[in-house]
Amino acid sequence: MHELDLLMGGFAALAANPLALLLALVGVALGILIGALPGLTATMGVAILLPFTFGMDPVSGLLMISGVFFGGIYGGSVTAILLRIPGTPAAAATAMDGFELTKKGMAGVALGTATLSSFLGGTASIIVLIFMAPLLAGFALEFSASESFALAVFGLSIIASISGRSVVKGLIAGFLGLLIATVGMDPMDGFPRFTGGYTELFNVPFIPVMIGLFAAAEAFKSLEDPKVRLGMAAALGRIIPDWPTYRRMLGTVARSTGLGVVIGIIPGAGADIAAYVAYNEAKRFSRTPENYGKGELAGVAACEAGANGCTGGALLTMLTLGIPGDAVTAVMLGALTLQGLQPGPLLFKEHADLVFTLFAGMLFCYVAMLVIGLGSLRFMGRVLQMPKSVLTPVILVLCVVGTYAINNSLFDIGIMLAAGIAGYFMQKWDFPASPVVLALIMGPMAEANFRRALSLSGGSYDFLYSRPITAILLSIAILTLLLPLVKRWRAHRLESRAGGTASPLNQA
Repeated sequence: MHELDLLMGGFAALAANPLALLLALVGVALGILIGALPGLTATMGVAILLPFTFGMDPVSGLLMISGVFFGGIYGGSVTAILLRIPGTPAAAATAMDGFELTKKGMAGVALGTATLSSFLGGTASIIVLIFMAPLLAGFALEFSASESFALAVFGLSIIASISGRSVVKGLIAGFLGLLIATVGMDPMDGFPRFTGGYTELFNVPFIPVMIGLFAAAEAFKSLEDPKVRLGMAAALGRIIPDWPTYRRMLGTVARSTGLGVVIGIIPGAGADIAAYVAYNEAKRFSRTPENYGKGELAGVAACEAGANGCTGGALLTMLTLGIPGDAVTAVMLGALTLQGLQPGPLLFKEHADLVFTLFAGMLFCYVAMLVIGLGSLRFMGRVLQMPKSVLTPVILVLCVVGTYAINNSLFDIGIMLAAGIAGYFMQKWDFPASPVVLALIMGPMAEANFRRALSLSGGSYDFLYSRPITAILLSIAILTLLLPLVKRWRAHRLESRAGGTASPLNQA
């Protein structure tokens, strides 16, 4: 195959450029660190590093940025699993089962599973990028505003699956998230709404809310736990999952990777959406869906494979069409331009050697991520050996510093603390926090694309059923929303027949 020959040539060119390999390693290590710190996202890391690549040769500069991108997506899972602090928005999905595994004393296996799944998902997505770029780029062009709206609705329907014990409470939390998502600039008119005159609310404060709901709320809860004062410590334990256990998850990893690649190539979607969708599908196909949310290893594998599978997909449309798949690739688009390269079909014709050297370097980045990730987990896991009476204040400090670092704003810290208090009471009253985060991610995307599609169709709602991809996605969304309700209703009926007297709403 012509692509295979070019890839072999790329590996040879890369081997003759040790500086590029070194910078790729530095980029991956920096990315993992940035991803693990709450508030610092892969987008921010790539944007900060961008000016430093000016003056480097294109391969070295772009590989360093790619390393930050890949490491940043993976790094968010470390603190999500260990401390329930999602370093990145995508890691919020990983925290659902990852932190439950930590509480069970299985933090090491959860981290090892996340690392292996991130490596497999990311590597597979780059291979897809190498061999199927033109084909998938054509599919991406089929997505207009109506398809993106349907994808967002499908994402919102996942709330029914991640609501834990009560779907009703999950839907209430999701509705609350949608209300918060309406704060900020109107996506069509550009006017501020529900901001109360605060310019800080022109954009939905998504990351402060996420840090507050997940991390600060957990820290507040720890403060009232008597075990905190006793300095309870936990061990990391085994890191690499045994082969029979991981082999059973390979199907989930493959499916999640495929979903990640497809979602990655859709402009406007990203790793956070891919992680939630992959989690939902893993739960749907599982023989033990009731274990999800309580510490299911396959849930961690699905989220990480989906999020990292997204990286290759996002790069695909950026390189072949010049359309960035997400915020990180939008910044990387600037990096390519900075290097004097014009993304598009001609890039593969005029600079094929350079492009395939980059592809070879991206595969190297994922191998480096696997080695650095597994090698550093023991060190990172020592946070679990820290007494919780020390760890809890450290978590709160990280929350404050991470939130402040986003915009250098004390206002954001106030929002984070308010979200933390709200999250604390949500935990006490058994309301899940994940639907709020999911609604904050999907809400603006759904609203903006719905209104855009409505405008393009001249006010007609025909696009909801006349476009095949839109109709299919909306149908799947309805099924996804209703299926858990029907299952629980049937379970309640069976319990009632067996003499149970519980209320349907309490069981829903």
